[in-house]
Amino acid sequence: MPQITLTPAQRKVHRAEAHHLDPLVRVGGEGLSPAVKKEIDAALKAHGLIKVRVFSDDRAAREGMLQTLANELDAAPIQHIGKLLVLWRPIPEKIKPIDEERMPGPRDVKVLKFSKRGGQRPEMKVVRVLGNQRLTSGGQVKRAKVMKKSIKKSAQ
Repeated sequence: MPQITLTPAQRKVHRAEAHHLDPLVRVGGEGLSPAVKKEIDAALKAHGLIKVRVFSDDRAAREGMLQTLANELDAAPIQHIGKLLVLWRPIPEKIKPIDEERMPGPRDVKVLKFSKRGGQRPEMKVVRVLGNQRLTSGGQVKRAKVMKKSIKKSAQ
């Protein structure tokens, strides 16, 4: 997968956003092992913009790691400063499955009941109404009526 190319202005914006971030992944003496690449990929999926700390004194090796990560993980190299590498990849949108049989959830409704005697305060009650229930104008909870199925449709 090729790495993402950004304009200098976009790179500047991402550098500014990454300034306050802490490194999420640390690369030790083993270098870029498959487990480290997997963790960096998971962090990019979750956060989009991450910092990686590399515990190596060789600047050329760190530069090579940045290019390797950018190429293999389809990310954009944002910055290499000291022992920190900054990578960015857009976060994929999460697809929510639509459940056709799902019913509406419960909701809490405030009901005011006025007294039959005029001088008293109205009583306020919080009533939980489930998805298959409705609230009458008098403040009572009634179960929803079951819809009758058509004889013609069931015969087909």
